[in-house]
Amino acid sequence: MGLAHYLTLAATLFCIGLFGVVTRRNTIGILLGIELMMNAVNINLVAFARFSGSVPGMVFTVFTICVTVAEAALGLAIVILLFRVRRTVSADHLDLLKG
Repeated sequence: MGLAHYLTLAATLFCIGLFGVVTRRNTIGILLGIELMMNAVNINLVAFARFSGSVPGMVFTVFTICVTVAEAALGLAIVILLFRVRRTVSADHLDLLKG
């Protein structure tokens, strides 16, 4: 497979994630859309590193995956906390931080 195939896959995955972020009202669905977008970025990083023959691209991808995992854990912890306080995970009803 050539570079174009990987870029097409990543673009498709990014568009699916963006669609999920824009159309979902559920915060968990929004987080899943963000995760899909981050995976598309990782596919791009790995594809460019593979086809250019550079190792730093792969190393940066590993760091990006670690940040993505931490973001997912922190995001889900915030969603669980908001559910305990507000009894909803709908993004429309979350105005807890408003002054």
